[in-house]
Amino acid sequence: MSSPDCRHGAPKRRQTKPVRLGGLVIGAGSPIRVQSMTNTDTRDAAATIGQIKALAEAGCEIVRLAVLDDKAASALPEIKRASPVPLVADIHFDHRLALAAAEAGIDGLRLNPGNIGGVDAVDKVVRAAKQRGIPIRIGVNSGSVEKDLLARFGGPTPEAMVASALGHVRLLEERGFDQIKISLKSSNVPDTVAAYGLLALQCDYPLHIGVTEAGTPARGAVKSGVGLGILLYQGLGDTLRVSLTGDPLLEMPVAWEILRSLHIRARGPEIVSCPTCGRTEIDLAGLAEAVETRLRGVSRVFKVAVMGCVVNGPGEAREADIGIAGGRDCAVVFRKGEVLRKIRGEANIIPEFMTELEKYLGG
Repeated sequence: MSSPDCRHGAPKRRQTKPVRLGGLVIGAGSPIRVQSMTNTDTRDAAATIGQIKALAEAGCEIVRLAVLDDKAASALPEIKRASPVPLVADIHFDHRLALAAAEAGIDGLRLNPGNIGGVDAVDKVVRAAKQRGIPIRIGVNSGSVEKDLLARFGGPTPEAMVASALGHVRLLEERGFDQIKISLKSSNVPDTVAAYGLLALQCDYPLHIGVTEAGTPARGAVKSGVGLGILLYQGLGDTLRVSLTGDPLLEMPVAWEILRSLHIRARGPEIVSCPTCGRTEIDLAGLAEAVETRLRGVSRVFKVAVMGCVVNGPGEAREADIGIAGGRDCAVVFRKGEVLRKIRGEANIIPEFMTELEKYLGG
């Protein structure tokens, strides 16, 4: 079970217009939603449905799909019927694919009106989106800024990205359409932060935040944590994605830990473990790994402390819902601030604490 918000100490959010995406309200004080994107071939409906369901089970609340051609668009009705979460069709250059996605019942569109085929194409897409109540996310990446803006601003600067986004916004606003989300992503963290800050001063549409092409899991988690952490702390962001190279399921724990660390939202257990030092006299790394492995996929919110010595261990373990503090060839187990029992013999620590953890989970 995920908690909708943990407000204590959370940053004050920027107020935005509400945008409805399927059964969710985005912005206007609603919870910040975790999003990802499938990397299956959308034309393979079975594989795509399987990945969407796995993402949803891992905590993903919105899933985006690349719609590359007519065959991918024709798979959308089947995918939509099976999806447990709202779906966003990612479309470039061909407005007909946006119309087909709308016809298929897609919940949202991600496109840039200025590059889908001219005025007539924009008119048709806006008309379809209005009729079906489908929001449009304008997505500007540093690698896709228009050539005239690159020349004007001297490259894909934050100012150029904002100008690009607002140009696309005007095309929609001129047609009476305001169910809009905006994203401004760069692989450069300072540029990403600056771009969102500039944009937030010029409109009140909800923002989808992320650091694009952040990298492989370890590097990408760091980049995303820094970039998203700054933006969220500034009160910016209504949906977010952690973009990691490879399996999108790897994005979920990173995204939720970022939200948890700022007291914004929580899903699953928080695991506190010490870094180990020369005072550690038990296999703390093995114990922490065993705990993390067992709790992978658990959505219930609680706190576990896995501590290695008597300096900070007992205090941290007492503050957790269930915790353990190591000593010399022994460890003390705490539950809800009280000593539960002492485990003697290092060989017994991991199996016996795992037994206590199972009891807690079943309680």
